[in-house]
Amino acid sequence: MQLFAEGYNCAQSVVGAWADYFGLDMDTALRISSSFGGGIGRMRLTCGAASGMFMLAGLATGTTDPKDRDAKAHNYQVVQQLAEAFRQEMGSITCGELLGLAKPEGKSMPEERTPEYYRKRPCKEIVGCASRIFGHFLSEH
Repeated sequence: MQLFAEGYNCAQSVVGAWADYFGLDMDTALRISSSFGGGIGRMRLTCGAASGMFMLAGLATGTTDPKDRDAKAHNYQVVQQLAEAFRQEMGSITCGELLGLAKPEGKSMPEERTPEYYRKRPCKEIVGCASRIFGHFLSEH
């Protein structure tokens, strides 16, 4: 939540919070997750915080063997479980729905981070939710 308050996008905030845990340097964590803010490039699709959580699931359970179908299935199952937990708590995994926007805004320029921005956006709490759900997953597995 602190990273989001500093100006990082939702995905960066979730992935950045766990960078040390996975041995990632912060610069790499922030760069690799930077395109997923605003519901993937501000298109208001999959929530950036959820996308960050799914990236972390890849670090925790992903596979590098393209022929290991069981490992792929396990990772997909984990992602589906995380998505369902997020959906249960937040009501959706779609950025536009979470923000109450009917359709993508089609703008690439992010809004300025003002006190009003933080008052009208639930993103900071959504970031906290995604990080907490991922932490629960790790503690259970």
